[in-house]
Amino acid sequence: MLSKLPVNLYEKIKEGESTTVEFKKAKEKLPSSLFESICGMLNRNGGHIFLGVDDDGNVIGTYKSYIASMKKDFANLCNNPEKIFPTVHLEMKEYSVDDKFVLYIYVYESSDVHKSAGKIFDRNEDGDYDITNNTTLVSNLYIRKSSTYIENKIYPYATLDDLRKDLIEKARQMAINRTANHPWATMNDMELLRSASLYEKDLQTGKVGINLAGILLFGKDEVIASALSYYRTDAILRVKDIDRYDDRDDIKTNLLESYERLVSFIAKHLNDKFYLENNQRINVRDIIARELCVNLLIHREYSNPLPARLIITKDAIITENANKPKNIGYIDLYNYTPYPKNPKLANFFKEIGLADELGSGIKKITKYNKIYTGGIPSFKDDDVFKVIVPLETNKVSLEQEHNLHLDENKEKLYNFIKENGIVTRKEINNFLAPVLKVNNSKDLNNKIRYMLAYLRKNNLIENIGTDKKSQWVIK
Repeated sequence: MLSKLPVNLYEKIKEGESTTVEFKKAKEKLPSSLFESICGMLNRNGGHIFLGVDDDGNVIGTYKSYIASMKKDFANLCNNPEKIFPTVHLEMKEYSVDDKFVLYIYVYESSDVHKSAGKIFDRNEDGDYDITNNTTLVSNLYIRKSSTYIENKIYPYATLDDLRKDLIEKARQMAINRTANHPWATMNDMELLRSASLYEKDLQTGKVGINLAGILLFGKDEVIASALSYYRTDAILRVKDIDRYDDRDDIKTNLLESYERLVSFIAKHLNDKFYLENNQRINVRDIIARELCVNLLIHREYSNPLPARLIITKDAIITENANKPKNIGYIDLYNYTPYPKNPKLANFFKEIGLADELGSGIKKITKYNKIYTGGIPSFKDDDVFKVIVPLETNKVSLEQEHNLHLDENKEKLYNFIKENGIVTRKEINNFLAPVLKVNNSKDLNNKIRYMLAYLRKNNLIENIGTDKKSQWVIK
């Protein structure tokens, strides 16, 4: 039995086709027009494709015996530059709807202009259309894609007087401290901005000036508010007063000082913990705080007015920021491809020593939280990117709750399922692999199979999926 189609996706079917929703019949094989729709969505605003649904929104299903071959063909075609260029990484998921089977594809909005079979497709309410020979539409598409990263937006009337020179000098010193003889040491302020791609010329429009990345990093507060009126970051402590808050910092300043205030907020409310690594004493809490706060700021989708939030509860540190997801769902910590949300901001934070290579933040948070609390963080890629870093405070003992003798690992598995709602076997494997420390996948699977069977036998968890595609929930 396959997993049921999530309620939010079923609602999209009921709402009907649109610029971001497409239905296609697919009983035995992939529709011939599938990659035209994918290309159009990549070039427009992304969207959702349902195979096994007719144009009127009726679920007609796909043949179960053909699902495996269709998924295999889809994966191969996504990597075929003759079918889609640049190639893409998309996932096809299978669901059941009233005993029928539906295949679902989430398509992200790409920063590239894509072609399918050598043709450029765009999308509107009527579906996909070929714009290859329409030079005006193609030109507009390239212009729109060039502005996909809102950090590139140029403010031609902004000047150095709108920036805080003390922050520019501070960043210069941070870069010099990180790298001896750093080129910024001998540059004036304008040369530094140009070097960091914070002052540039838009080749499509001809505009020249400081871009949004530069204003967010160095702008005076009133200048930032003028450029991005809804910009703010919320730091909240919610331990005793869970309806409101125990402490709060409403941050509406530049990214450099925002980072400092967020890190200080965590240090104020969480105990530090020191650890000896390579004969050097390090503060594990501060490392986790640094990675969380940097990721919250540099990977935020700034075109979305949703405030970024850092919340400390008695059980976890939670961060939330607006996002343009590539793959909706929990990130596989050991098999994922990171992509830049704001490349200029990311490169700048790396230059001043507050960030490392792309994707390293997730790995560091996971590594050091095992030392700090023993918990394994979760990272969910969705319209709101959410990170949950578990804390060991007032942890409920399953032995007391269920009168059972549970070892530490079984309790960790139970809490992992409890915190995440529904988890797949793959997610469980990813969570427990660094905890169990076994040498091969066979031993890992055997241990996890035993742990799941024990929790299931004692009516703590249940499988709402199938034996081959298990999905575990708390009973």
